[in-house]
Amino acid sequence: MKNKVLFIVTIIVVFLLGLLASSIINRKSEAKYQFVPKVEISENEPRNEVWGENYPKEYQSYLQTKDTTFKSFQGGSSMIDVLEEDPSLVILFAGYGFSKDYNQGRGHAYAIEDIHNTLRTGGPEGEGDGPMPSTCWTCKSPDVPRLMNEIGVTEFYSGKWADKGDQVVNPIGCADCHDPKTMKLRITRPALVEAFDAMGKDINDATHNEMRSLVCAQCHVEYYFNKELPGKEGVPYLVLPWEEGMTVEDMERYYDNIEFSDWTHQLSKAPMLKAQHPGYETFQSGVHADRGVSCADCHMPYKSEGGQKFTDHHIQSPLNNTSNACQVCHREESQKLIANVYERQEKASENRLKLEDLLVRAHLEAKKCWDLGATEEQMKDILTDIRHAQWRWDFSAAAHGASFHAPVEIARVIGGGLVKAQDARLKLSRLLADLGHNKPIEMPDINTKEKAQKYIGLDIEKLEAEKERFKENLLPKWMERAEEREAKMDTKKVVTSSEE
Repeated sequence: MKNKVLFIVTIIVVFLLGLLASSIINRKSEAKYQFVPKVEISENEPRNEVWGENYPKEYQSYLQTKDTTFKSFQGGSSMIDVLEEDPSLVILFAGYGFSKDYNQGRGHAYAIEDIHNTLRTGGPEGEGDGPMPSTCWTCKSPDVPRLMNEIGVTEFYSGKWADKGDQVVNPIGCADCHDPKTMKLRITRPALVEAFDAMGKDINDATHNEMRSLVCAQCHVEYYFNKELPGKEGVPYLVLPWEEGMTVEDMERYYDNIEFSDWTHQLSKAPMLKAQHPGYETFQSGVHADRGVSCADCHMPYKSEGGQKFTDHHIQSPLNNTSNACQVCHREESQKLIANVYERQEKASENRLKLEDLLVRAHLEAKKCWDLGATEEQMKDILTDIRHAQWRWDFSAAAHGASFHAPVEIARVIGGGLVKAQDARLKLSRLLADLGHNKPIEMPDINTKEKAQKYIGLDIEKLEAEKERFKENLLPKWMERAEEREAKMDTKKVVTSSEE
């Protein structure tokens, strides 16, 4: 009887092992023949759908960046009117494009559409056709490395934004990060290479794991336009201010040394710095970077389908994909992980909003000083304090993931900003008293975006009308010329041995 039972058990085990072996063999075979190239991808191919012919899984996951349904404490993937949500920003950015329009960016698939729609890019040709330079296209499209290759980097940066509207039409995608022949990660934006050179480093020494963050650092960084580079005078050449280092103080010192400002504040007349989106810099100061985690580990984790492991190109918040992005390392429940993140973000926001309020008051108090006849000498140190305080506020606010990536560093940065803003207001109160004003200034009603924009004199109806004319008249011409050009691009089909 025992032998009979043992025989049956053995048969069952052998059968199950056979099924397992068959499954493994099938999966391996499936994975082996998964990649069969259908087209030859040229060196500067900007069309993501062409790459998708050879890499369908990656391309299909990339298309999911069109999903705008996810919302989180810091935003998510949905379109959010930041000025509507926080009208104080209109005052902080008075005299700068972000006071006109400031929407949270959506997924990479919307990169071109969103820059077409923003009021910051202006109206149609001949009607103030966009105050922004051509350089503003740099991070929006794989057409950028194509153009840089065709006409040169300096020529690409030259001219107005509207000059290249019919050339830059494909949203952020494959050619921005991959070599078409080997699919290895590569750097396509010269500013990052030049920043490494300025720090005395060679970006070619970067490991594969480092490259999984550096391809993101091509765009998710602080930058400015330098119009005074030797041999490139007048060209808004894109530069990353890392020569002194990547901390908020390092970059501030760099900017102060070259006396750079993004704009002069309309109300306070302070020479301002606009933090762009220093995501890489803040990430580098956090615990994940210290542990060797890359951007792609969390925002583009690996996934498996049909026996094939590939990188998920649905680039998104890890909070919308905790099982693959977070729980590979962290064993807590998903809701607990999300709650932990929100707690850090809420605490950082609490002090950031306090700093924001101080800055609004400082700008308005500085305006009052000017109205009362203050001299430039009297205002000099005050304006420097305002500049440095708002730089810290913006450094913390513009990199939306900063309070998660580096909560300790961001708390330190905001704390420093609070001190500088208080110093500015203390000096302002003394100066106001010297100028004969011994009571708090009257705060205007700026509790909505519309009221704040009206207070600083913006004619939003005019700007919106210009934008509508752009979309009705110029934009269709851009798209028509782009379609004609791309129709002439040669996409060669790969001939397989069975077709020969």
